[in-house]
Amino acid sequence: MFPRPGARAPGILLDMDSDGLAPKTLTKAECFRLMASVPVGRVIYTRQALPAVDLVSFALDGGDIIITTDRHGQLAAATRGAVVAFEVDSVDPDLRTGWSVTAVGHAHEVTDPDEVGRLEQIGLSSWAPVKRGYFMRISPGILNGLRLTALSSEHLHPTPREQQCA
Repeated sequence: MFPRPGARAPGILLDMDSDGLAPKTLTKAECFRLMASVPVGRVIYTRQALPAVDLVSFALDGGDIIITTDRHGQLAAATRGAVVAFEVDSVDPDLRTGWSVTAVGHAHEVTDPDEVGRLEQIGLSSWAPVKRGYFMRISPGILNGLRLTALSSEHLHPTPREQQCA
């Protein structure tokens, strides 16, 4: 049975409160441009059947993500041939703006000596002490990005309710 015109229908949301942020989906080109603008990202993978996240420096190479890590470390061991996620972002908490890009794809050890030599020339260095010459390539099969912008200046300052939660 349908409600009569003008009557409230149970279970139908008539109004929605917004947190003041307007998400915008990014194009593939915007995702790669923003990824290239930051020096570090996060590799999300499975280690001993549990989720793990490592902060890594990276470079982009022909649409792939290149990281260097310890050949014998946990990250390399857990990600060889595995599906991983890679995330980068930048936020301004005062302005409540920012963006986030997530890539999902297979991680592969780079073994071709010519390719390793070429990657050594791109200037990628690990924050952790690692033996040079070991690279992982993440080939994104899925790439998603969002940009958040404040809808108005009233959302730039915390409301009394938000201040109480802090």
